[in-house]
Amino acid sequence: MASDSPPPLQTAIPLPPASGDQPLHLVHWTRVPIPPAAVTEAGGGLPDDTDQSSLVPIHIVDDASQLPHEFLNPSADKKLVIGFDCEGVDLCRNGALCVMQLAFPDAVYLVDAIKGGEALMQACKPALESSYITKVIHDCKRDSEALYFQFGIRLHNVMDTQIAYSLIEEQEGKKRAPDDYISFVGLLADPRYCGVSYLEKQTVRVLLREDPKFWTYRPMTEMMIRAATDDVRFLLYIYHKLMEKLNEKSLWQLSVRGSLYCRCFCINDNDYADWPPLPSLPESLVAEGYVPVEEILSVLHVPPGKMGRIIGRGGASITSVKECCNCEILIGGSKGPPDKVFIIGPVKEVRKAEAILRGKMLYN
Repeated sequence: MASDSPPPLQTAIPLPPASGDQPLHLVHWTRVPIPPAAVTEAGGGLPDDTDQSSLVPIHIVDDASQLPHEFLNPSADKKLVIGFDCEGVDLCRNGALCVMQLAFPDAVYLVDAIKGGEALMQACKPALESSYITKVIHDCKRDSEALYFQFGIRLHNVMDTQIAYSLIEEQEGKKRAPDDYISFVGLLADPRYCGVSYLEKQTVRVLLREDPKFWTYRPMTEMMIRAATDDVRFLLYIYHKLMEKLNEKSLWQLSVRGSLYCRCFCINDNDYADWPPLPSLPESLVAEGYVPVEEILSVLHVPPGKMGRIIGRGGASITSVKECCNCEILIGGSKGPPDKVFIIGPVKEVRKAEAILRGKMLYN
């Protein structure tokens, strides 16, 4: 699919009330691109003049009864793949998760964490922690942190499109510079995966800078509904396009790195023993004699006054470490924890990064 702009969000449509003394209900609609697998099921695809998108309703949810049964009750007999994202005020452990978006092939659900509160989020917990439901998300780290610290939810079985993009680049022999992560807007614009512009995202960013409480207002405005929906309605399409390109080794790496990224900022006192185990190597790769390189997450504590030595002037110090170590190095920063460095990657490279960073704390 390629176009100059996303399929438009439809205007709210009034539906007749259930009885004469009740107010009109407003139902919102949006268009989602039909995943490639569905387009080509009959073979050969669709004619160029065929609308390759589907009109689906947007449900604003403040009670668990409004969510699909198969989502609330995960089952091996009914595995699901859904688009997933969260919105909030300074989304992290200390912020406020306000809206959780779920994109199904036939509907988008905007889960109102403010109105539904703890009860609604706890009803979603089995699905978010289930291995039977794949959550397709772009950059899961802070979303996972907010879910963990605010609701005790351990986000599991994610397909992180940012990680998937990087793995495909690795498959194709391309080298990525430190911190060169594909943004969601950039991924949407890439004609290989979606080919649509998302100009309104910048408008929302401006609104968030002007009013950080943007996601807290109720009832949700048309702009809020449109922005929340636009962040998930393309994810299932992108998921299928990415999965077409990933080889088996990369698929396993994707699942491992997704698990590590979910844990990244969710520090606890038991070394993540209460989190699901990391995905095991598929038997097919074992049979081929593939020897995996173990990937780990290491959390490095930085004593008071030492973080400046780690980062360096203009970030030069931390950038030099990233350039010589084949691993991800993340700083807790203003969202916290401010005294931690998180290192994700192959064991050997992680240990190398740890040693260099400890040296900088001691001698610089």
